[in-house]
Amino acid sequence: MLDQNTIPAPPAMDSDRIAAVAKALAHPARVRIIAFLLSKPGCIGGAIVDEVGLAQSTVSEHLRVLKEAGVVTGTIDYPRVCYAIDPAALAPLRDLIEAITARPADGDAPCCYTPQGCVPKETVK
Repeated sequence: MLDQNTIPAPPAMDSDRIAAVAKALAHPARVRIIAFLLSKPGCIGGAIVDEVGLAQSTVSEHLRVLKEAGVVTGTIDYPRVCYAIDPAALAPLRDLIEAITARPADGDAPCCYTPQGCVPKETVK
């Protein structure tokens, strides 16, 4: 059982990996690409262009960013490239989001953390 003045430590996280994935997802067009790929087991690049409604070169750049972050994989089936989501690449970000949602709301926390340690909220002004 937890002491009322302690909150479990967050899980160890790969902050660089989480930041890279978050940055890759931080554009509406890339979010649309991911949403489209979620609806397909694999997708040819031209279908992504049609779905997202951007120029081929723009979609290619967004796919490059997603591939660089490991969020999307591309396999060549000459002359096409088939794209798919790699769920494992999203695991660190998912773990962070789960840790955030599992944490009690600030109003429910038993204390306020200060340089002196955990101070019961009743004494903090």
